[in-house]
Formats: sequence, structure tokens, C-alpha cells
Amino acid sequence: MRSSAMTLALAAALAATAPPAPAADLPVFDAHIHYSHDAWESVPPADAVAILRKAGVTRALVSSSGDDGTQRLVALAPDLILPSLRPYRTRGELGTWVRDETLVPYLEDRLRRFRYVAIGEFHVYGADADLPNVRRAVALAKEHGLVLHAHADADAIERLFRHDAQARILWAHSGFERPEAVREMLRRHRTLWCDLAFRSEHGTGGAVDPAWRAAFDEFPDRFMVGTDTFTPERWHYIGEHASWSRAWLASLPRPLAERIAWRNGDALFGAEIAKRGS
Repeated sequence: MRSSAMTLALAAALAATAPPAPAADLPVFDAHIHYSHDAWESVPPADAVAILRKAGVTRALVSSSGDDGTQRLVALAPDLILPSLRPYRTRGELGTWVRDETLVPYLEDRLRRFRYVAIGEFHVYGADADLPNVRRAVALAKEHGLVLHAHADADAIERLFRHDAQARILWAHSGFERPEAVREMLRRHRTLWCDLAFRSEHGTGGAVDPAWRAAFDEFPDRFMVGTDTFTPERWHYIGEHASWSRAWLASLPRPLAERIAWRNGDALFGAEIAKRGS
């Protein structure tokens, strides 16, 4: 009994002093954060910034419906918040922005008044990507050197690249496509990146799915994590999501884990980060 108790005590002591798991200390670039009008009261700006910092998020790509939410966070934490211009003034414009005649003047006005790293996240599917508003958004991104953050099917992504073959596109949720289809799209377009927001099948149980591992190995510089705070309640999930991400990243070689956790995001938006001096 004494030997057994001593063994248990020794195991507990070793566990307490053991070095952290390979990815436990990884900083996180969260590539999919929203701070929309229905979150401003329940999660005030100072609280939102504190949540991100406590979770170990060192950069966050933030867009909002409307854009005032993003600007509030930028004012508080310019080192942390990378602002993206979402073409929605309210949530109700998600499905109407592509045909809204007031949309282009709104985008042009915000781009004159503020500095951004991206346009989006915006939703577009199929042939709607050929509509004038979408074409103008692509042109504005090119004019201002911005990334397009597109929640889109593969057809719409192809159409966006036809509007600008050199566009830099961050594919929200990796298009909710199977990893094999994602790999095919990445082979076709060297300036396409993917976020993994609101997906879990790639890292269930703290281990990486083999099909996703093949995608990460083939394109180690094209993936990044994201929470997607599409409702106010999901702001309180940011810390849990960061910990969950670190758990499955721990099963990858450290260099690959670092790329997906934060290096790919920093590389994609490096020019803007350098301008901010951080």
C-alpha cells in the first residue's frame, strides 16, 4: 500500500512539473472574428479585448455588422485587431448586399475614412459572384491592396479569381468542403488561403484527421484557425476554442503547428502588421 501510494504521489508530482504539451504555449492568430451590433452591449469593447488576450490570441481578423464595432476594437487594441470591412450594416444584409444599390458608396466611404486589411467576411454563391457589387468589391480590394474574406462555394471562388487573377482570397470555413476538394482548390490558386472556423472534424479528439493532415502537409502555409463569433454568445467560446485548437495542433510537428496557429496569418497580413510597428 505504501509503495502504491508513493508511486501515485510521484506520478502526480511529475505531472505537475512536466513541461507543457508541444502546442500548449502557441499564440493564436484568430482569422474569423465578428463584433456586430448585437454584441456591443453584452460584450463591451474592453471586455472583448480582454477575452481575446486571455485566450492567447495575438492577432484577430475582425469584421462587424456594422463596421463601427470593428472600429471600437481597433481604437482600444491596434496591436491586436486587424480590421476587415464587412459589406453589411446589419445582419439582415447578408443575403441582399450583392444587389443593394447603396452598398458600393458605403464601401467606398469607409475605405476613404479608415484603414483595413481585408474586405469581408461576405457571403456569395455561384453566379452571384458576377454581379456588379461583387465585381466592385473585388476591384476595391485590388485598388487598396486588401484580402477578400469570402464565405463562398467553390464556384464563386473561381469567379472571384476570374475578376482578378491576382486576388488574395481567404476562404471562410474552407468552403465547408471536404479536405480533398480543398486541396484541389489550393492547387489551382496559389493566392488562396483557408480558415478552419466553425469546423471540428479536422481535429476531433485532439488528433488530426488523416485526410486533413494530408492537406496540411501539402499546403502548410495556407491554413489558419478561427472561432467565428457570429452570435454574441460565441465570444465566450473564444478561450475554449483556442485551447481546443492547441490540443489538436499538439499532434502536429511543431513547425507545422506554428504555421497554422499564427505564422500563416502573420505572413498573409505581414505588410499591415509591419505598418503598425508590432
